[in-house]
Amino acid sequence: MAQSAPAPGPSRPSTTDPGGPWAAGGVMFAGVLLLVDGILAIVKGIAGIASDEVYTRINDYTFKFDVTAWGWIHLVLGVILVFVGWGILKGSAWAWGVGIVLAALNLIANFVWLPYQPVWAIISIAIDTFVIWALCAHRAKPVI
Repeated sequence: MAQSAPAPGPSRPSTTDPGGPWAAGGVMFAGVLLLVDGILAIVKGIAGIASDEVYTRINDYTFKFDVTAWGWIHLVLGVILVFVGWGILKGSAWAWGVGIVLAALNLIANFVWLPYQPVWAIISIAIDTFVIWALCAHRAKPVI
């Protein structure tokens, strides 16, 4: 009687996913996080556009922009992040690469935004870092 190889599972990782189960589950979570991060960016953007008094003004900061300009930056980036997050959840191939690029841009924008809202900027940076890792680490099964 010939023995067959055991099925992939907890004792034997799958060979089709070099990122492991964390990366596979992380892709779904990355899509949800992009949706949430996009919604938070939209709220930040609306708050910045609606009133200049919502955020603290920074006097001597290298990356000083008008709060209304920051509001528009976050609003536009947030809307795009929501669409890309939805694309990742639907399994669209285009959304993976675009998600990595947009998460990187959002990470940079939140780093520059750090003095205005440090806690939320750090949370967004952490979310974007995880999204980039999850989308880069997971490899989908080949079609052929």
